[in-house]
Amino acid sequence: MPLLNFLLGVLGIAGLVYGALCGWLWLSQRRMMYFPSPSLETTPSTFGLAYEDVWVPVNGEGGKLHGWWLPADHSTDLTFLYLHGNAGNVSSNLGKAMALRSLDANVLAIDYRGYGLSSGPFPSEPKLYEDAWAAWQFLQTAKGIEPQQLVIYGHSLGGAIATELACHIPHLAGLVVEGSFTAMADMATLSQYNRWFPVRRLLTQKFDSVTKVKQLKVPALYLHGLADASVPATMSERLYNATSGQKSLWLVPRADHNDLLDWAEDEFEGQLRQFLQDYVLARR
Repeated sequence: MPLLNFLLGVLGIAGLVYGALCGWLWLSQRRMMYFPSPSLETTPSTFGLAYEDVWVPVNGEGGKLHGWWLPADHSTDLTFLYLHGNAGNVSSNLGKAMALRSLDANVLAIDYRGYGLSSGPFPSEPKLYEDAWAAWQFLQTAKGIEPQQLVIYGHSLGGAIATELACHIPHLAGLVVEGSFTAMADMATLSQYNRWFPVRRLLTQKFDSVTKVKQLKVPALYLHGLADASVPATMSERLYNATSGQKSLWLVPRADHNDLLDWAEDEFEGQLRQFLQDYVLARR
């Protein structure tokens, strides 16, 4: 009996420790997903680009998003809303915004709350969706952009946010998703924590894109580097296969998670222009 009591005591303590660790993962997951930087590394003026600092109100929260409006050189009826990934801020994603502007389009690139010069609080899935919606409202009210003039471009986590937004804007011109994942649960199962903890059950940040794309009513282009060490390219293939509407897929050899333009800058412009020609401009 003393030995049994001792073993039961050890098991009880181990259970408490395990439960505490699960609780820590549950509470800390947002800090393990989002890595915002408050410092801007550069601005469009560094590259001689005309731009406007914009401040986007978030309804009901009293906060504001900071962003850059990059107008096209000539009058155009095409605008991109660029949504970046989970790290850095709008300045560390300026290269992609500039590449989109080179397509004879206006570009609005924003920082979510908690990123760059935007107000707080720290990001969460619902707040990120609110921020993307606020950016769309700003484009409508401040810039006069209609849904059929807008293409939403999301990279990585931004791809999941872009997919959510696209599901709620009727007659949207198009959606481009680069290097994104099927669902956060699928990403969690790739982590080291999945060996020891029920990560799927602990997740509060779902980002279930693979379910949402089944209801998409907008042309979608999926881009992914085949050498992506952060998000497997097979996830973009799964998103593509699950998408019910018009769709296209471009897999880029040798490209990792953040360097697609380095490997295929010229092809990037060609692929985007082809997508716009086949699915966006053709619908007008």
